Amino acid sequence: MSWFGRGKSRPTSAEEALPGRTTPLAGAELHAVHRDRRIRPPFPAGMRTAVFGLGCFWGAERTFWRTPGVYSTAVGYAGGFTPNPTYEEVCTELTGHAEVVLVVYEPDRIGFPELLKVFWEGHDPTQGMRQGNDIGAQYRSCVYYTDEQQRAETEASRAAYQEVLRAAGHGEITTEIAPLAEFYYAEDYHQQYLSDAKNPNGYCGLGGTGVSCPVGLGSSPVTE
Repeated sequence: MSWFGRGKSRPTSAEEALPGRTTPLAGAELHAVHRDRRIRPPFPAGMRTAVFGLGCFWGAERTFWRTPGVYSTAVGYAGGFTPNPTYEEVCTELTGHAEVVLVVYEPDRIGFPELLKVFWEGHDPTQGMRQGNDIGAQYRSCVYYTDEQQRAETEASRAAYQEVLRAAGHGEITTEIAPLAEFYYAEDYHQQYLSDAKNPNGYCGLGGTGVSCPVGLGSSPVTE
């Protein structure tokens, strides 16, 4: 949740972006909930990763670490220009980043389309540069794909969900779908912020539309 943002509610440009730094932010290696699991590479063999933004990353991360088949999670920043940004810098809206969740998952237990269902149903993807009471470009809905398969499945899922949203009287989906250029880890105090060990009663402003997302409607596998 931001107390620092300027409220211009649009992503910044590369020319406007803050310079950042060359050194990554230091932080914990292990998950505060799944205590024996890493939140930073290397991950166990066979794991896949996905990056989603659905508003304030505190509640978004909790949604995913509670999802069966998700091995580990971490919060951070993606989709912007400033290298290794701080939270305070992201809140100025002068880095271009969104608050996002890195999801490390076991593909033999949960597929990417099922993660997309969690994503779509976990927030309102029609709100543009905000999510509920959290206003600003850092709270935008976004999926940053890591390969062509994820891109195709995300676009197919968006089209299917748009149909059911429209039928339920909702507006157009504003979710940004783009290739993942870089994921920057957020500061340690943000990681698993809403865990029992940190802030079990902390702020979470996420709320979905109440409209179920169809799963299994999508593209054929993509070969590269």
